[in-house]
Amino acid sequence: MKRRYLIHFTTFNSIVDDNPYFKQISTEMTIYIPTNLHLANPSSFERILKVSLLVINSFLFNTNKTLAQDNTTVTVGQIVTPYGDILIALDERTPNHKESFIELANAGYWDSLTFNRVIPNFVAQGGCPDTKEGFDDPEYLLEPEFHPELTHVYGAVGAGRDDNPEKLSARCQFYIVQNPAGLHRLDGDYTIFGHVIKGMSVIEQIVRVKRNSTDEPIKPITLKVQVIQVSHSDLSALTGQKN
Repeated sequence: MKRRYLIHFTTFNSIVDDNPYFKQISTEMTIYIPTNLHLANPSSFERILKVSLLVINSFLFNTNKTLAQDNTTVTVGQIVTPYGDILIALDERTPNHKESFIELANAGYWDSLTFNRVIPNFVAQGGCPDTKEGFDDPEYLLEPEFHPELTHVYGAVGAGRDDNPEKLSARCQFYIVQNPAGLHRLDGDYTIFGHVIKGMSVIEQIVRVKRNSTDEPIKPITLKVQVIQVSHSDLSALTGQKN
């Protein structure tokens, strides 16, 4: 003879495909205990068993969630230069600038342009020329997207602009902060929309090339800007390492 216990608890089931999600389901489990096994307090045993099953289920749920997340990807900007590649995490808190960067990269907009202004302890700037024509085309102007947590730290990626009072971004131009102490005097005046997660060593080389009186490199530094897909696990690894 066996003693029968019916345990009811909540569990989770994961379905992993192109769009993984998790759903909560109810589960009943029947467990049989031999009658010759002495239980001093059957009700306590049932509670302990139920808690144990919930702990096991929670572990399995978190494992499945991690595996599902690893199967999803994040869009990352990639700048290919003669000195190496630069990878940029595009920030979700500046959606219009992120969307604009992806749009122009996919269109190959920057592929015929260069890093046109490079200054040690300041920035490496690329994209459309730093001229009146480069800032006046309404097709390439964006409303600013300032965020208090997105500041001009080392490796920050921002959108260039002229001195327009609305602080509109010239979405055809970007810059990368190279000053190790940051450039916080620019916070709230220029939109930061990303951060370099790999390739600051490339920027360090770029700002040290020979340049003319307008800080333009004597030898053009070409750009090829595109977007790539990176897994969450690879992104975490890139974010955590020194670049």
